[in-house]
Amino acid sequence: MRVLVLDLDSLRPDHLGCYGYNRNTSPNIDKIAEEGVQFTNYYTSDAPCFPSRTALMSGRFGIHTGGVGHGGTAANVRLEGPTRSFMDRLTFESFPALFRSKGMKTSLISPFPERHSAWTFYAGFNEIHNTGNAGMESAEEVTPTVLKWVEDNAEDDNWMLYVNYWDPHTPYRAPAEFGNPFEHDPLPEWITPEVFEQHRKKVGPHSVHDLNMYDNATSPNYPRNPGEMKDMDGLRDVIDGYDCGVRHMDNHIGQIFKAFEEKGVMDDLMIIITADHGENLGELGIYGEHGTADQGTCRIPMIIRGPGIQKGHVDHGLHYHLDFLPTLADLFGKEPQQSWDGTSYAPVLTKGEEYGRKYLVVSQCAHVCQRSVRFDNWLYIRTYHDGFHLFDDEMLFNLENDPYEQHNLAMQRRDICQEAVYYLNEWHDEMMKSMPYDVDPMWTVIREGGPYHAQAKDLQKYVVRLEETGRGWAIPELKRRHPKAFEKKQEDNIFKKGAELFNF
Repeated sequence: MRVLVLDLDSLRPDHLGCYGYNRNTSPNIDKIAEEGVQFTNYYTSDAPCFPSRTALMSGRFGIHTGGVGHGGTAANVRLEGPTRSFMDRLTFESFPALFRSKGMKTSLISPFPERHSAWTFYAGFNEIHNTGNAGMESAEEVTPTVLKWVEDNAEDDNWMLYVNYWDPHTPYRAPAEFGNPFEHDPLPEWITPEVFEQHRKKVGPHSVHDLNMYDNATSPNYPRNPGEMKDMDGLRDVIDGYDCGVRHMDNHIGQIFKAFEEKGVMDDLMIIITADHGENLGELGIYGEHGTADQGTCRIPMIIRGPGIQKGHVDHGLHYHLDFLPTLADLFGKEPQQSWDGTSYAPVLTKGEEYGRKYLVVSQCAHVCQRSVRFDNWLYIRTYHDGFHLFDDEMLFNLENDPYEQHNLAMQRRDICQEAVYYLNEWHDEMMKSMPYDVDPMWTVIREGGPYHAQAKDLQKYVVRLEETGRGWAIPELKRRHPKAFEKKQEDNIFKKGAELFNF
């Protein structure tokens, strides 16, 4: 058995042709979708990068692993403690360990563990190729390593190759010589001049005026990644920059497929195409980031093609990314590990049967602290720390009528909010009962000063920019919501004046 896993960072499904996108961004990916099963309601349980990949590799929710953030205590997976044996559980229960249990060689081509000091991500791989640029790689830096691996190993049997590409991730990085094949294509219809003008009134990291998170700084190394959007031409720069990253990456994926074809193994190869998270491109007024627990950030592509897999099938059921481990175990004829939180959807792959969850709960604790409930046509978002976006505590969107989350219905549909809160509490009770810890790591993030990308020091700097750019109206509300950040600034100023007085 031969398996290729393509983990394509920040890839939105709705910017792929096979998911209905009007631009020709993904001809090579689209061909694989035609030959396999495509999932339309597939979500990471925990966003963004480190939490998502930790959940996939362990088969467990972030609330169980403890890995929900990008800094502080919650940027580490919990130690097993007294129950740890000579080898830890990941040795036998991780994503690559499942393939190892089938006697398969497991290979990783990725800089991700170094990017986030996510050393647990290495667990279970026989060999590791770090492409060396900590996630700032463009496809032309990754593909030569992959092609060399294919040349050396493709004709062998029983292997799994896991490859990371990064091109859709900010800063958008397709090389200048790639050009812009989309310069004459229309922009997304839903972002009208009127909608864009409403987005210009929003504040927060990665808003229209602050694409560099808290300011409009740019880098000459990444000309496709602007610092702000002053008009609809600026909007085009962002959308085209993202789509060029997707198409540039897809071209390189095509090179890999061609190499497998030349080795004569393409027809027997299982191919899995997915992502760690998506990318906000206007949802909630945010651009070029994956910083919320919403549809833009947490919905991801999943395409599976290979021997014994249904061809040309589209599944609309609700699934978590972490459901993939028990699904693979099912396909391999193995029992699922007791630690895994996922549920197998193998019947979708082998028989085309409808199989999905009643609801999903997805979390984000790196840029904001939010938990969301996805059920029926609804997305309910509960915000515990707004990441300085001034989000309402509760947001409710009807994704059938409002897929880009522009109209918060929480006040009009309290009945739906109550149903969502019931599901959220049911999930939380189950999570807390099924682990030996009494701490929800989301609250650890909040107690340690908030999400890593929304710290007091960031707000102190940001209010100056708000004043300078005519958005000072937001500062009183930011002070009301985040008083400790301003208290800390006052303490810092007192210390600074004291130091000057005593010549420290």
